[in-house]
Amino acid sequence: MCPGCLNRAQCLRTQLLQLAVPLVKSYGFTREALAQSALRLPTPHEKPLTEAAITALFGEGDDARRTLIGGWLEHARVETRKSLLADATPGAPPPSMRAVLEKRLRVNEEVLPLLPEAFALLASPTYGLPPLDPIPGLKHVSQVADDACYLVRDTSVGPAWFRRRATVAVAYGAAELHQLTSPNTAYKFLDDALSMTQKVDSAADDIGQYGRYIMKSWTGIIRSSGVLP
Repeated sequence: MCPGCLNRAQCLRTQLLQLAVPLVKSYGFTREALAQSALRLPTPHEKPLTEAAITALFGEGDDARRTLIGGWLEHARVETRKSLLADATPGAPPPSMRAVLEKRLRVNEEVLPLLPEAFALLASPTYGLPPLDPIPGLKHVSQVADDACYLVRDTSVGPAWFRRRATVAVAYGAAELHQLTSPNTAYKFLDDALSMTQKVDSAADDIGQYGRYIMKSWTGIIRSSGVLP
């Protein structure tokens, strides 16, 4: 494929993925949501994307669904930043960490019933063992933590920089897991999680312990979804 054709295909893929994100509320994290996105183009297609087109653009089988989940998570990051920056008053102090993480949890609410299965799919490796892959979970909560630290204008450097993001990621990951099963108490739980991680900040120095915590959380997500026993 020539560079020009490749760029056009990448642009189309990006555009369709962005158009598919709002369709998740109606179609879920499915290949059908990706198919229907073609009808929302500025010059709409006459028909939804074919299965062959979805595979060519987004991947085979569940890989296309994983691509859509990743697109939604990026959308959630952007929406959180936009909302907080829009609310900011020039010269005012930055928002609190609690306010930032609460805002991110609220973005989940529009598709909350769909997230357990989506997270379960992300944590299920495409090929082989182990049965659960913690990398998507680590990446997700780490990105949320990095965004949050930027928004609160965290000035940590050196080891403190990593420790701060690790503790925020642990607090957010725990609150998000709680939100999936008990949404009405998620924000109180967030307060407790932030308080706990601040008190035991030094525990985040042990990266192995951090990784095991996230792995345990994602195991809980998968089991609560009913996708895996």
